[in-house]
Amino acid sequence: MPLSSPAAREHIHTRTVTCQGFRRADGLWDIEGHITDTKTYGFANNDRGEIPPGVPVHEMWLRVTVGDDLVIRAVEAVTDYAPFNACDAIAPAYENLVGLKLGPGLRKQIRDRVGGIHGCTHLTELMGPVATTAFQTIFPILSREAEEKRLAELAAGEGPDPASAPKKRKMPLINTCHGWCSDGAAVKRIAPDFYTGDELIDEDDDSLREL
Repeated sequence: MPLSSPAAREHIHTRTVTCQGFRRADGLWDIEGHITDTKTYGFANNDRGEIPPGVPVHEMWLRVTVGDDLVIRAVEAVTDYAPFNACDAIAPAYENLVGLKLGPGLRKQIRDRVGGIHGCTHLTELMGPVATTAFQTIFPILSREAEEKRLAELAAGEGPDPASAPKKRKMPLINTCHGWCSDGAAVKRIAPDFYTGDELIDEDDDSLREL
């Protein structure tokens, strides 16, 4: 369902952020982010002269390469458009993010390395959606492949004894948002071992096994 009809208004500015995830042939993952800012009107800029309507005020790119462990192996940053001639000179500083792990505390670690005058506001902002895109890219593939391996081993009689199997680890997404609340329908269906609602779970209900 789209937003409700707006009041009478004039379009002034558009920011577009696009992120894509790729699995590389060498087993690593490339996560690419692209940000643009455009205006519906032209204006004078001291370093660039007249910036016409629709021409980017900002246009930046990031490529972050990580492994299955989400540790950053390489970073490439490019500034195609910026309001000041000096802006593109800071792009190589983002190589300083190599070695960080995508996860809790990442924002602070990014600020420590490329915050303030040591980075670009827009490239740093772009690291947020790049990181979440990495999770969306990597975890579903690894989870699917792990399940396919488990089923293949069971079919071949090579799987572990269910009685000796270790306790399942809590899914990191649980209680990170309303949709993943531990007493909600999603957790009951996807991760019933960690469901905390009052409703009893029917262990014979096949619907609980479907993602």
